Amino acid sequence: MRRARSTAVLAMLAAGALGVIASTQTWIDVTLDDGAQQTLAVAGADALPILTPLSLAALALGAALSIVGPVLRHVFGVVGALIAALVGLGTAQLLVGRPVAAAASTVTEATGISGTDAVASLVTGFSLTPWLALTLLAQAVLFAAAVFTLVTARRWASGASRKYRTATEAGTGRPHDAIDSWDDLSRGDDPTA
Repeated sequence: MRRARSTAVLAMLAAGALGVIASTQTWIDVTLDDGAQQTLAVAGADALPILTPLSLAALALGAALSIVGPVLRHVFGVVGALIAALVGLGTAQLLVGRPVAAAASTVTEATGISGTDAVASLVTGFSLTPWLALTLLAQAVLFAAAVFTLVTARRWASGASRKYRTATEAGTGRPHDAIDSWDDLSRGDDPTA
């Protein structure tokens, strides 16, 4: 499990970044019949308002996962799985169902007509873009990375590097000399104590 940490971190960062990018892209093209056939583009952040903040949270989880200890690795794994489940379910509902409710705010902003029934009567058609499927794929990657983190977190190497170990930890049996005393002072230790 030598590369488990970097695999989990990179997968979470990639999923979070794809979620943030997808939130700015067009998810739904809505065709309105308000006298003139008008097509409106609905961005991912408008269709699924939780997408941007939770994708940013996934990015933060990925970045922080690289420096935390074993307990927080498990906590971050659970939080990552919850984020993936929430965004994934919201995206799946838009893919399966009729996304008129997701486009309601954009239609209201363009036409001034509000209310779910009134907006639904204006919408004559809609088409989904590939960004929904890409977002769903990103959430699957995030969920897999979170589960992978939960499974492998205990086996990750600790953050302490070999070059920062003291001579007694490294197992050298040589006597303590003047250079070692200066090194002790540099680290803030009192060599006379």
